[in-house]
Amino acid sequence: MDVGGRQVWYEVHGAGRPLVLLHGGYGSTETFAPVRPALAARRRLIAVDLQGHGRTPDADRPLRHESMADDLAALLRRLDLPAVDLLGYSLGGGVALRTAIQHPTLVRRLVVVSAPCRRRGWYPEALAAMSAHDERAAERMRGTPAYERYARVAPRPQDWPTLWAKSGDLLRRDYDWSAEVAALPMPVLLVFADADAIPTSHVAEFYGLLGGGRRDPGGDGSDRPASRLAVLPGLTHREVVASPALPAAVLPFLTHTVRAPG
Repeated sequence: MDVGGRQVWYEVHGAGRPLVLLHGGYGSTETFAPVRPALAARRRLIAVDLQGHGRTPDADRPLRHESMADDLAALLRRLDLPAVDLLGYSLGGGVALRTAIQHPTLVRRLVVVSAPCRRRGWYPEALAAMSAHDERAAERMRGTPAYERYARVAPRPQDWPTLWAKSGDLLRRDYDWSAEVAALPMPVLLVFADADAIPTSHVAEFYGLLGGGRRDPGGDGSDRPASRLAVLPGLTHREVVASPALPAAVLPFLTHTVRAPG
């Protein structure tokens, strides 16, 4: 679909209230294939390919969480979807978070999967690996499953090195969205693996910004925050998005009743 002069690929599965899905770096809508049946049984899924990923062509601009969030907001408005539930994984988690920050009226509930709210929320080893993404790394990745998936669907498979160069530029940029996260008006579910690329210390910090982990909720749970946290056992950053534990955590959050303040 043309969105503000840019082509954005999306696909729809299932029926019901819309749940928008955003994949991770070097991924595509196919990232969610393992959990799609469970999610589509309850929701209308709108899976989107981000700039330069999957079937969405690259644009003459850098990769930035903020601009991809604006692209998504424009797509949602074109589709006349004023209040969606939004789930983003890794890179897509950052874009989902920025969408909720920049366009809060478009997001009813937000699910952030394995993404921090500031750059230094990643483990140092993960930061070092991400900082090394460039054209040379792209050449080393040729022949991998990620490259094969990209080459199969990308409008210009020859842009693989460009995607890595732009991704490296994005991943080396510092950011800290803590203050904006603390001001989010919608309920948020944070989902992490217990062996994620993000330490549990940052997970606790992130959840604290949303009002979590600050007090005993009381015997009836009446003082619990609107936002929730799920740490899924036995999984890594790469595995969490394909685990059946993900829809098992997400679907109840999307339907639970939020208590009115006070």
